Order: sequence, then structure tokens, then C-alpha cells
Amino acid sequence: MVPYAKMVLVENDLNVLGGPLEECGTDPVTGYFRDGCCTTGPEDLGSHTVCAVMTTEFLAHQTAVGNDLATPRPEFNFPGLRPGDRWCVVAARWLQAYHAGAPAPVVLASTHARSLDTIPLTVLRTHAVDVPTDPSSLT
Repeated sequence: MVPYAKMVLVENDLNVLGGPLEECGTDPVTGYFRDGCCTTGPEDLGSHTVCAVMTTEFLAHQTAVGNDLATPRPEFNFPGLRPGDRWCVVAARWLQAYHAGAPAPVVLASTHARSLDTIPLTVLRTHAVDVPTDPSSLT
């Protein structure tokens, strides 16, 4: 069970669009706190705040730069990721992949506002998978 103080913090966390932070993924369970959300706090020095949908290209890029997300690591309760999995990734790692031409799609409603300290919203929006092509239809 999540401690009460953390539940209150989760309720107050915002996504990059200014709304409440939505769940990123529970199969496998993601998040720095393994709460299914890209919640963050002072102890999350890496800023695991971008809800990304894994792709073969992104996983290969991460492995190439020394961040192997595909290999299971049971000692860390890490199942290893496959294309299609949603995972809270470190904002700087996502940006690194973006600059290398291998960014993963992003779920904006599940990406923590703190990621904007590292990645411009305009960049995240170009890789968003949770908004329609024509945002005017959201009225």
C-alpha cells in the first residue's frame, strides 16, 4: 500500500498539459515509485517523468548508450521491456534519443510536468500518441 503522504502527492501531481497526472502503465508496473505513474520527488534524481511507449528503435538506442531497458533484471524487480510497453523514462534519456532520431512516442497525459525542465513541450507534442491530429476537436 502507498503511504498516505505519497497518495496526497500523487493527487497533486500535474502532467505536461496542466491536468492531473494519469497512470502510465501497470503491465509492467512502471514509475520511480512503482506506482504505475510517472510521479517524482526529490529522491528521483534521474527524473523518471516521461511516459513513453517503447519501440524497437528506442530500446536499441538506449542499449547502445548503456541504458539497457530490454534485459530483465530480477534483482531490481525489473522485467525487461518490449515494444508496446509503457514506461516512465528519464527525461534526459528520452531527449538524448530524440536528438539521435530514435524518440519513443509519448503519452502527454501521463508525462509529469517536471519533464518540462528538460524537454520543451513543443518537442513532446510532436511525438504524442494521446492527442488527436486536430486538437480543435477537443472542445
